Amino acid sequence: MTASFETKLSSPDGSIDGIVYKMNNNGAAWEFKSIDGTVYLTIARDSDGNWMRTGGTEPYLSSWTEELVKKVVNHS
Repeated sequence: MTASFETKLSSPDGSIDGIVYKMNNNGAAWEFKSIDGTVYLTIARDSDGNWMRTGGTEPYLSSWTEELVKKVVNHS
């Protein structure tokens, strides 16, 4: 598993190009940063192993969390 990869998130206005970075060694936290700097999203596993949004830009689409989780899991 690499520490970063390129991906896109979906929005009503089209795709948002960005890079996903692994934030820790065990892969339990990741951040997405859009190429244009407009969107930032961090996700992490909670103590039960569930993924949740831990930070990012406002406003945001709640679907981005699930979409990013799928991309991280498929990348791993």
